[in-house]
Amino acid sequence: MFRSAIVALVFLCCGGIVACNESRAAVAVPNPAMDAPLAKSKGNQTAVLAGGCFWGVQAVFEHVKGVTAVRAGYSGGSADTAQYETVSTGTTGHAESVEITYDPSRISYGQLLKVYFSVAHDPTELNRQGPDDGTQYRSAIFYANDEQKRIAQAYIAQLDQAKVFSGPIVIQVVPLRAFYAAEAYHQDYAVHHPNNPYIRINDLPKVEHLKQQLPELYVGK
Repeated sequence: MFRSAIVALVFLCCGGIVACNESRAAVAVPNPAMDAPLAKSKGNQTAVLAGGCFWGVQAVFEHVKGVTAVRAGYSGGSADTAQYETVSTGTTGHAESVEITYDPSRISYGQLLKVYFSVAHDPTELNRQGPDDGTQYRSAIFYANDEQKRIAQAYIAQLDQAKVFSGPIVIQVVPLRAFYAAEAYHQDYAVHHPNNPYIRINDLPKVEHLKQQLPELYVGK
């Protein structure tokens, strides 16, 4: 289902005031037991994560300390199908994703994953997220190197063993083949459309959860 249809459905169902399926509350998660140390000098590294609609995930990470840029886009499929209308069919192998550029001297990869697990999305939902249903909304960590893979897999095992969530974590941990930036109108969508019912119900609460749950990682704009 295209998101415009979902927005209309949510607005009709909720009267644009009360959410039928509000963004879930933040979950307190521990720091990763395995993580990369902070770099001794400034630099740029990237992380690619998928966790449902990229509007909300992008909005969250744009408020995270040490993050210098976030792009919405697609990962998991081929270049010739990396367009919104095609990805929305759920047949391309793509997941709506975000590419996070960050300074490893200010924030670690594991701390980015802490944000991802605690406030950016629900890691126990399989091939869906909130009101959005389909493999294009699946949760996935697209690792760029062996270090990212080890940290991600160890963190998932740690959280599952501690039973932090009510169900098992269903995130895919797969190699990053490519990231394709989404269309211009998807970039910073939550910033440009804060009164959109979908954004108010599903995405802005995530940013507020970040501010409340992880104030040490929150940066205002």
